[in-house]
Amino acid sequence: MSSGSDSPPVLYVLLALATAVYVVSWARPSKHSVGPITTSDSAEGSPLTSDVQLPDIPAIGPSAPLLSYYGVFKCLSNCREMLQEGYDRYKGSVFKIPLPFHWHVIVSGPKLIEELRKAEEDELSFGEAVAATLQIDHTLGPEIHHNSYHIPIIRSQLTRNIGAVFSAVKDELSLAFNEIIPPSQEWTKVTALPTIMKVVSRTSNRVFVGLPTCQDPDYCALNVQFAIDVVKGAIALNMFPKILRPLVKNFVTNVPATVARCVKHLEPVIKERYRQLEEHGESWEDKPNDMLMWLMEEATGREKDVKALVMRILTVNFAAIHTSSMSFAHALYRLAANPEYLAPMRDEVESIVKSEGWTKAAMQKMRKVDSFLRECQRYYGLGPTSMTRLALQDFQFSDGTRIPQGTFVSIAAEATHRDDNVYDEANQFNPWRFANLREEEGEGLKHQMVSTSPQYTPFGHGKHACPGRFFAANELKAMMAHLVLTYDVKMEEEGVIPQSLRFFFNTTPNPKAEVLFRRRQMP
Repeated sequence: MSSGSDSPPVLYVLLALATAVYVVSWARPSKHSVGPITTSDSAEGSPLTSDVQLPDIPAIGPSAPLLSYYGVFKCLSNCREMLQEGYDRYKGSVFKIPLPFHWHVIVSGPKLIEELRKAEEDELSFGEAVAATLQIDHTLGPEIHHNSYHIPIIRSQLTRNIGAVFSAVKDELSLAFNEIIPPSQEWTKVTALPTIMKVVSRTSNRVFVGLPTCQDPDYCALNVQFAIDVVKGAIALNMFPKILRPLVKNFVTNVPATVARCVKHLEPVIKERYRQLEEHGESWEDKPNDMLMWLMEEATGREKDVKALVMRILTVNFAAIHTSSMSFAHALYRLAANPEYLAPMRDEVESIVKSEGWTKAAMQKMRKVDSFLRECQRYYGLGPTSMTRLALQDFQFSDGTRIPQGTFVSIAAEATHRDDNVYDEANQFNPWRFANLREEEGEGLKHQMVSTSPQYTPFGHGKHACPGRFFAANELKAMMAHLVLTYDVKMEEEGVIPQSLRFFFNTTPNPKAEVLFRRRQMP
C-alpha cells in the first residue's frame, strides 16, 4: 500500500517552522502582544523593528545593509552550516545570523542557556515569539493567545490520565496500523510521513475527542490540513503591514473553512455532552474521560460555545500531530536503514509486555525503545535551534551582551547535540546511547526521553518545556513497540536514509520517502 500527500514538500518544511516553535510554547503567554518585524511596525512604535541592527554582536555572513541579504539567501538552505560555524567560532557566547526581516541572535553554552531559561516572560518571551511567528491573533485567534486555559489541562489532566487512557491509545494505534498498513507477507511500499500522520491523528484523537469521531477520515484529514492552513496564513500575513492584517486574514488563509468542517463533526458531540451534563451532572456514569470533556468542564463564558471549543481541539491537534509524526518518521527511516536495531527492541518489548501487558508502566520499562527515540531526537531533531524568545525589553546576559527590545533569541540546539564535548562521539548515531547512560548510578531518570537539560532541548527546557511531551513520549513508544512486534521494515535502497529537507531554522523528514513494510517473519 502506498500513501500519498496532496501537500508539496515545501509545506512540510514550513510546517516544521511553526510546529517546532509552537509545541514548546505550552506556557501561558504574557499580557504583551506584538507582531512580526516590518517597517510599518517600526513606525507604529512596536518593540519589533527592522532598525535593530545589533552592531556589537558578531555576524555569520556579511552584515552590511545590502550584503546581508546574501546571508539571508545563504541561510535559506545552509542555515545548519551557518549555525555550526557560529557555534564553533563563538562557543559559550553569542552571534547573529540574518533572516528575511531581522537579525536573529543565537546563544550557546550551558551558562547562557540557563540565563535564557531563567529570564522572565516580560523580559524574554516565548509566548510572544510564537505569537509573532504564527500571527496567532489572526490565525488561531486572540482567545488562544490571551486565554490559554487549555495549557494547564494538558499539563495536569492529560499527563495525570495517561495511565487511565493508555489502553485506548494502544487499541487505536493497533487498529490504525492494521487498517492503514495491512500486514502482508509481501514487501509493500508506504509513503511514510503522511501515513504516520494518519496513525498519529487517529491515536491522539482517541484521547482528544474519543470514538467514533477519531476514526472519521475527514475529521483526521482536516486536523492535518489545519496546521498547513495556519502556517500558510501566517506566512502570508507576515507580508502585510500590521494595520492591514485584520482586513486580509480571511482572504489569505483557509483556516475559517477548516474550522467550519470541524464544527460539523464536533457540534453534535458537544451538544449531546452538554445535554448529558445538564441531565446527570456529576452522576453521569459514562462521562467521557478525554480532552474535549476536560475543556468543556473548564471553559467559562464564551469559551463554552461550540466554535470556541472546536478551535481549542484544533489548536491541541496542531501541536500534537505534526511534531509527533515528524519525530516518528525520523525514527522509522533510521530503523528501516538499520534493521539490525529491530531484534534488541523486539526482545525488550516481548519480555516486558509478557510480564506487564500494554500499560504505561510497561512503557516506562522499555529503555531501549526510549533510548532509540531519544537518540533520534538528539541526532535529527526538528530544527537546528530551540528555546526561541522575543525580547520585550532590553536584556543583558552576564557576559555583558545586550539584547535590545524587539530581538529574537534562540539557542544553537543541533550544534550542542552534535558537540563531542557534550556527547561521546556526538556525530555518530548510537541507538542505545541513553539506555547505557541510564545504567550508571544515579542516572536512571536523567536520560529518559522526556527529560530536558541545557544539553538536550528537543522539547525545550525549563518552565517552557512542552508539558505535552509526557503523552507524546508514551504514544511514540507504544507506536514503536507495536511496529517492531508486527512488521519487518527496510529501505528499498539498503542502508540509505532519506535526506531531510531544510529551510532556514527547520528540518523535516522527507515527506515523499517510501519505506518497505511486511508482516514480521518469525524465525
